[in-house]
Amino acid sequence: MHNSFSKKDFYNELQKRFPEVEFLLDEPMKKHTTFRIGGPADIYVEPSVSQVVPLIAFLKESDVPFMVIGNGSNLLVSDDGIEGVVISMGKSSSEIIIDDAKGEIYAEAGAMLSSVANRAADAGLTGLEFASGIPGSIGGAVYMNAGAYGGEMKDVLTSVQILKADGQVEDVSVDKLDLSYRHSALMENPGIVLGAKLQLTVGNVADIKATIDDIRQKRIEKQPLNFPSAGSTFKRPEGYFAGKLIDDTGLRGYTVGGAQVSEKHCGFVVNKSDATASDVLKLMKDVDEKVYEKFGVHLTPEVRIIGRNVN
Repeated sequence: MHNSFSKKDFYNELQKRFPEVEFLLDEPMKKHTTFRIGGPADIYVEPSVSQVVPLIAFLKESDVPFMVIGNGSNLLVSDDGIEGVVISMGKSSSEIIIDDAKGEIYAEAGAMLSSVANRAADAGLTGLEFASGIPGSIGGAVYMNAGAYGGEMKDVLTSVQILKADGQVEDVSVDKLDLSYRHSALMENPGIVLGAKLQLTVGNVADIKATIDDIRQKRIEKQPLNFPSAGSTFKRPEGYFAGKLIDDTGLRGYTVGGAQVSEKHCGFVVNKSDATASDVLKLMKDVDEKVYEKFGVHLTPEVRIIGRNVN
């Protein structure tokens, strides 16, 4: 840490200041990413939305580095772990409030997309079916404008509650978020998503649930759900599909250590057997080089690579 005191001392200090919050020391990040990969976070915490604001204010005041994550479904954490404090917007910040009459949903950042989509379906609200199979949280989905099966977050978002860098909480309307393919303005102007408001339309419960079932079925058929992964590893290059380029380069099943290009869907890198982050990074580099050699197209990671010594 950047400070004169040790992480153990700071951990004790946090426990004193925030007695109602549970902090974990040297917590393995492989327990908190869908890739099941990653070294320890110095300090790990899953606060509620109301606890996040004072906690972050204290971390800034103490000049301790911190990072906010969601469900960890789009993350590759380095083997050396993460310096400072990892704040996970998880189960403690996952409230979902539905106004059936207006078709509005407010979901806290830690709410899982699948839960929000299912709750919307139960309420007879349509528009979020595309998200029913995305294994991420609302906060992460807003941050990267997650999408699937022809829909994306920008189609349903109306505003986002953000904790800004200056410590103020502000409701930001969707048109200020510059949402495009796997991108939001939050990537350049750091702010922490506390919650999001969605606008859906009234539909037929049976039809909505049928669409959700159909999407689930497609995921099961096409995606390697039997191994840990972080979803699509690379972004879709303009005019191509990453999975097809990788397959056409002859890399289906290509393996480095415990990491493998999925034999079921080449757009996914899976953790076949105790893969390390180094295995995945080496595999991604090899795949990019070989695809470029053959097709002259570079592949950009869609997965966020974070932690100590990643560059």
